[in-house]
Amino acid sequence: MALYEHTFISRQDLSNAQAEGLIEHFGAILTDNGGKVVDSEYWGLKTMAYKINKNRKGHYAFLKSDAPSAAVQEMERLMRLHDDVMRVMTIKVDEHEEGPSVVVQAKSAKEEKRRNR
Repeated sequence: MALYEHTFISRQDLSNAQAEGLIEHFGAILTDNGGKVVDSEYWGLKTMAYKINKNRKGHYAFLKSDAPSAAVQEMERLMRLHDDVMRVMTIKVDEHEEGPSVVVQAKSAKEEKRRNR
């Protein structure tokens, strides 16, 4: 099996719980097709550089998986058909980085800076 990193953006009018539910839903699709989710992160509601489907913001989510290509193709197919998902990007990697992603590290560094003021 190969290692993949998936990032997707869902509509801004979803609640945080619904957006996190999408992570669980697509993770379950991977597991049902013979793969496994190594790690998942919800990055939050972020402003995008340009509008996508008349949305200025979107809920960003990130998944690390170890899955066969058929499972990844099925998950991507269902993501593209899902009304709440606006964009999907999957990257095949040689190995997963340990610890939280760069986005989460930057977010926690920002919060720590605010607390020190």
